[in-house]
Amino acid sequence: MIGSTWWGHRGRIYLPTQTIYLPSKILQRQLLLCAAFCHPEVVNEELLNDDDVTLYGLFVEAFTRLKPLVHSDLGLPDTWFEVLLRLGRTPEHRLRMTDLAEAVSFSSGGFTRLADRMAKEGLIRRDPDPNDRRAALAVLTDKGAEALDRAMTKHVSQLRTHVSGPLSTADRRHLERALRTLRDASSPAGPLEEGSR
Repeated sequence: MIGSTWWGHRGRIYLPTQTIYLPSKILQRQLLLCAAFCHPEVVNEELLNDDDVTLYGLFVEAFTRLKPLVHSDLGLPDTWFEVLLRLGRTPEHRLRMTDLAEAVSFSSGGFTRLADRMAKEGLIRRDPDPNDRRAALAVLTDKGAEALDRAMTKHVSQLRTHVSGPLSTADRRHLERALRTLRDASSPAGPLEEGSR
């Protein structure tokens, strides 16, 4: 992309890191292309530097960097761990399949296949929903609880190192409150239950 300073001595084009000398006809074509496709004025600098863009970008960057750090060496695939964790944090360690699929951001069909694999390994089981004969509950098994306990020992240690460790107690409380506010504000059903974190 050609920089914002186009004109100079002997057909000089100023780029961010270098200067190029071009014959006049080539220079004219380059300038026409730049005017059509990459003129600096088409970029709204005010929007690019908006505080909300910066805030969201920092959130995404932090999450992207932290996730592999706090999910390493858990002995379980990330999605399996997330399912077990949500069941473990739910009263009676059970959730409707549809609710659990939504909580871990899976489609119904995709989560059914995931649940089949986890049930085959004995980590969860399906029980009929007593309140809806058409629905099923995903239930944490004893084997699943043992696997979750082993993973949580490592997970909590990593969280304290990489997440809460760099923060003061006050910062942690502020962050928790802000994240809960954002989560609940974006949920069509309103505030989520504790099992959904």
